Amino acid sequence: MTLPPDFTLLQVVPELDTGGAEQTTIDIAHAVVRRGGKALVATRGGRMAARLESDGGRLAQMPVQTKNPLVMLGNAARLVDLIHREGVSLVHARSRAPAFSALWAAQVTNTPFVATYHGVYNARSRVKRWYNAVMTRGDLVIANSDFTRDHVLGEHHLDPSRIVSIPRGIDLERFNPNWVGPERVEALRQTWNAPVDPSLTTFLLAARLTRIKGHGTVIAAAARLKAEGRGAFRILLVGDDQGRSAYRAELAAQIAEAGLGDQVSMVGHCDDMPAAYLLADVAILPSIVPESFGRTAVEPQVMGRPVVASDLGGMTETVIQGETGWLAAPGDIEAWTNALGRAMEAGPARLQAMGQSAANRARRLYSVDAMCEATLQAYERVLEAKS
Repeated sequence: MTLPPDFTLLQVVPELDTGGAEQTTIDIAHAVVRRGGKALVATRGGRMAARLESDGGRLAQMPVQTKNPLVMLGNAARLVDLIHREGVSLVHARSRAPAFSALWAAQVTNTPFVATYHGVYNARSRVKRWYNAVMTRGDLVIANSDFTRDHVLGEHHLDPSRIVSIPRGIDLERFNPNWVGPERVEALRQTWNAPVDPSLTTFLLAARLTRIKGHGTVIAAAARLKAEGRGAFRILLVGDDQGRSAYRAELAAQIAEAGLGDQVSMVGHCDDMPAAYLLADVAILPSIVPESFGRTAVEPQVMGRPVVASDLGGMTETVIQGETGWLAAPGDIEAWTNALGRAMEAGPARLQAMGQSAANRARRLYSVDAMCEATLQAYERVLEAKS
């Protein structure tokens, strides 16, 4: 689509460090710039800020990650000033705390406001439900999967015409096995001490070290497999602890107690995930709470790798049982032991065939270009309604 003349998008996200919401922010900013518009991102900053600016976007640094009411009011004033100064056409919020400041600023300036519901937020009280509902108070809500859309409709009783489902998109150029040279994979092997060993099935779990990602389930399942004499595997836990040093220490102790020191490794953050997925035979995502989409269940499929994922949330849409991977009950050690065992027993030929099916499906349904086009069309719809 063609953007309106002088279109300026302001996205508001807590930080640009790592994660699905952050990557989508970068993708949409790049799409707007490519079509001749201006893309601003109000954020605390983070390691992905350089990527935003290299793509032609602009950083508006402010403490939008805060939940302090006084600072949030200050952020609203800063955003009002930014909207006036830059001639912002539309504001897009991507998280609850900054959404309050962004919504107030949009209302004061009469600027169209869109919010993306990136997660399935818990609401055990009226106050928490009111807090979550800020994401539904604009002109349009974007849900990042059908699962998320259904949740929003059930939780907030929103008019279905005010919410649209747009799955997250994967950069098919970056995540293209044809563009990943063997030297990149070998560099990771050296760094992670994971040499080629055809006798082992290599599993890769790409997720920040936090309890909800289910690392403990996988380690417990690995211990069972080893106890049963099925120890021909290697598991790489890719992701940093983001300050959760106690949880990292807990996982290290669990690995040591199970005698898995040679088979399960915490390798830290990785900037070259396309190469990381090619190093593995199977990707795993054992989340114990619903992932609204689960980008790290789709990225490896694009790279031709089958996935073992928890049978909940958006992953039930992106992983097809027995065709592109396997689904296992979340937090169920026996189910995960069986699922990992099935992947090991599948053998190279079947894993390759499943990986190809996964790639064909994921590239058809989850491209970043399709996501960006659908998002820009949503912007167009809102702008036309407000004109």
